[in-house]
Amino acid sequence: MFSCEPVANYRCEVGENPLWDEREGRLYWVDIDTGRLFRVDHESGEHECFYRGSEKIGGFTCQEDGSLLLFEVDRIAVLGKDGRRRVITEHIDGDMVRFNDAIADPEGRVFAGSIGKTDQSGGLYRIDRDGSIAVVWKGTGCANGMGFSPDLQHFYWTCSTTYAIYVADYQRETGVLSNRRIFHRAPREHGIPDGMTVDRLGRVWSARWDGSTVLCLDTQGDVLERVVLPVSRVSSAAFGGPKLDTLYVTTAGGTWGDNEADGTLYRFKVPVPGTSQFRSRVRL
Repeated sequence: MFSCEPVANYRCEVGENPLWDEREGRLYWVDIDTGRLFRVDHESGEHECFYRGSEKIGGFTCQEDGSLLLFEVDRIAVLGKDGRRRVITEHIDGDMVRFNDAIADPEGRVFAGSIGKTDQSGGLYRIDRDGSIAVVWKGTGCANGMGFSPDLQHFYWTCSTTYAIYVADYQRETGVLSNRRIFHRAPREHGIPDGMTVDRLGRVWSARWDGSTVLCLDTQGDVLERVVLPVSRVSSAAFGGPKLDTLYVTTAGGTWGDNEADGTLYRFKVPVPGTSQFRSRVRL
């Protein structure tokens, strides 16, 4: 029932962090290893690489003022609408290889995961609106996709190292996460759980690295739907379009294989729309 359409093929090495900008009607995404940022107009299909930096970009958020907050290698920078990049803070944690995935919460804070130098030194950080950074938890090698339940009572977080998606209670007023527990444990043959997003019924759409799929999980964590893509490394997903009824999917590959489709951005229509993505409001 799902028909995947290729949108843009930049042969991304690690295409990631699809993010819908409702003001512009465009979807943004990144190629982590090359530091390239892209965007595509939802209606016209016109797309471009509009930025290439010298740093890897693990993830990013849209700020309220229209700039982009870039989570790089142990540093955070801001990319202004004029195309100028400015480092905000660096040397955040010597135990990390780089940031990996970021998401703004409804109050304008940012949760950002990391890839650790060991299987225990990666984790999750919270960047508050005043720019302060707090370690939420550590104990993984690769922190990955995140999302909020439609009622904003729960927060989902993916641990690629243990093939698990966790859910925690979320306090909107403080940004505190508590009572973390397993939501879904992925069989190894399904691929590694990577990026994710949540629809309006609270179902989790989970991309599977080395699994060639995006899986739709019900509110109990069981597989409802399986969407197969023509590439192995499916990295993340985000809802876009004016009605949030299109799922955009990033993929990876680039220099790792001979499949010409590797690194392509795809999209397909879904019967249940997604939830809104929030803008960060971190003071710079």
